[in-house]
Amino acid sequence: MSGGVPATNVQWGLQRPDSEVETCVSTRLPETVLPSPSVPFSSGKLPGRAVPWLLGLIAAGVAVGAAVAMGRRGYAELSRDYPGLLTAVASTGLWVVVQLAATVCVGALFHAAFLRVRTGSDRLLLDPWSDLRMVRVSSTVWLLASVLLIAVDGADANGYPLLQALAPGALGYLVQASYLPGAWIVSAFLVAIIVITSNFSRSWAVAVFSLGLGFAALLAPFLVTQVLVGPNHDFGGDATIFGVPATAVFFGTTAVLLFRLLGGHRPSAATVRRYRRVCAVCWPVSLGSVLVVAWFELDGTAPLSTPTGWCFLAEAGLLAALGLNLLAWSRPGRAQAGTGLRFGRYVRGAGLLMALFVGVNVAMTRIPPPQFFVSSSIMELFFGYDVSVAPTPAVLTLDWRLNTLFAVLSAAAVAVYLVGVIRLRRRGDKWPWGRTVSWVLGWFAVVCTTSSGLGQYADAAFSLHMILHMSLNMLCPVLLVMGGPVTLALRATKASKGSAPAGAHEWVNAFLHWPLFRHLYNPLWVFIEFVSSYYVLYFTPLFEQAMRYHWAHQLFNLHLLVVGYLFYSLVIGVDMPPRPLPHIAKLGMVLAAMPFHAFFGVAVMSSTAIIAEQFYLYLGRPWLTDLHADQYLGGGIAWAAGEIPLLVVVLALLAQWSAQDKRRSRRIDRHLDAGMDESFSAYNDMLASLSERQNFHHGPGRLPDER
Repeated sequence: MSGGVPATNVQWGLQRPDSEVETCVSTRLPETVLPSPSVPFSSGKLPGRAVPWLLGLIAAGVAVGAAVAMGRRGYAELSRDYPGLLTAVASTGLWVVVQLAATVCVGALFHAAFLRVRTGSDRLLLDPWSDLRMVRVSSTVWLLASVLLIAVDGADANGYPLLQALAPGALGYLVQASYLPGAWIVSAFLVAIIVITSNFSRSWAVAVFSLGLGFAALLAPFLVTQVLVGPNHDFGGDATIFGVPATAVFFGTTAVLLFRLLGGHRPSAATVRRYRRVCAVCWPVSLGSVLVVAWFELDGTAPLSTPTGWCFLAEAGLLAALGLNLLAWSRPGRAQAGTGLRFGRYVRGAGLLMALFVGVNVAMTRIPPPQFFVSSSIMELFFGYDVSVAPTPAVLTLDWRLNTLFAVLSAAAVAVYLVGVIRLRRRGDKWPWGRTVSWVLGWFAVVCTTSSGLGQYADAAFSLHMILHMSLNMLCPVLLVMGGPVTLALRATKASKGSAPAGAHEWVNAFLHWPLFRHLYNPLWVFIEFVSSYYVLYFTPLFEQAMRYHWAHQLFNLHLLVVGYLFYSLVIGVDMPPRPLPHIAKLGMVLAAMPFHAFFGVAVMSSTAIIAEQFYLYLGRPWLTDLHADQYLGGGIAWAAGEIPLLVVVLALLAQWSAQDKRRSRRIDRHLDAGMDESFSAYNDMLASLSERQNFHHGPGRLPDER
């Protein structure tokens, strides 16, 4: 690959070079039971149970056919040895199995947690058979295929025949020589947790937690492949982070409804309504992700002039057909009858289109995209863009590059919050405008921090990174916790009465009372995580590794924001935490954190070892040559910028404490004036009782010491 781009695995994976220098360059509402499992899908021609197998064969046929047709071509384009047809077909087939099993697993978890309508006292408990059986089966298949791909993709990425890769000592080398085997190890570990939870827990909160693990396991192999490096890969990576989970939910919930219909169970009308809303969100996200990744991978190449372009056109066309199919079914008068034959025809057609999409998607993993062969600078390989211009104040302020992940998260958080405020106002309830302003300003600060010139240059200079760190870890969380989003969510949603199905209100409550969530909100744990993040992230190799990959430093920044939010929500947050602290304990937490921040800043300033030195040397920035001076400045920023916000928080906490005391005093005064407070009367009665007891023992009018 030109421009120093590392050789890439035909299966989307990048081969890990031998040297570090080369690396851098590289209870429920009843569901209607159908009279026959084969109606309305087979019409007497195809048994209902054969439909899933047929769809799987279609996806596998498309992908494996492409792998056979490509033969040695993809490997030769990357100057890679051909591992043989067996290895190529095995890798392709297992990728199909993983995508199908992962999609069904994610869809089954989402369906059980959010689409399936349950009533009564057990409405937040999942049924081990009807809700979790599909999760158990699909997650087990997903786990087995992921474990096999550790060896198969290790051989495929390095041009080894599969049988030779199983020789003693060969497998260990192949696993560490490319990125995909490591991704499959992570994926297998996460899926193993899903297998365990689906077998031993019925909790709704655990199902949502497992769903999050499923998203992470599904993303792992995608993020280390064709969107890992190259110009504009920051846009391609962020689009993948949104597109892969959205596609899995869209396809997976459709597959679950299809399988349930094949089993003779029609979904309730409420389930169909919820499904339509999910599709209305996931379909445009999936299509948008495909278009952004296509723009990135084609890199200006005409779509019709390359196999990758044809594949993207096929994917976009299949998603467009899915949208038309969804629109035709959702038209007024049809969606209301969505649990009948029309809904059956819809999911049948959608299942076929989705199977074809999975086949094309896996086929693309065998084709090196044009972006692989674009000449790239070292900065573009690491960041996706060039930072050779000196970061002057004007550049840091005006030179913006949208950080898609945080921009979309911010827009979604503000939109949902404003919807909640509007619902309260329409209901006649009031919501403090200061909280709304604080929430909006907090997310505006997140966007400015990550998308401005500061966000671009933060990974290129340690001093600028510390400014970003302090902003995401201290400034933004302070504003966000003052918005009270959990309180707003509970007030804006209506609690389901009696045996009514659980809704958003019950979901929020269930998550807040989940034991693991309460543990994560333990004040001692939050304090340790807040103060130790500096030392663990910067005094270990984690920081340097995170800066090398876009997905890793996005996760790094997200960690800073979440940890800061947890800490400040305990100290000055509007929402009531699981373990509320008295004001004196809150003040103690803040004062105890200040020395740790100061010591970290001093340690960085006085250190003779350069943090992430090798990484910064690789960048070759013309505007920064003295790494020690830059690190000294970064330590000073961490010291000063860490102490000042904490002092502001102390003042805010004291103001809250004083205001609370004043409100309590006024409340007591009102109760006394209205005769509602009987505490003083109870105290006088106690004194009278003591006096009577004294008179009984010593006689009236006589003191105890009188003789």
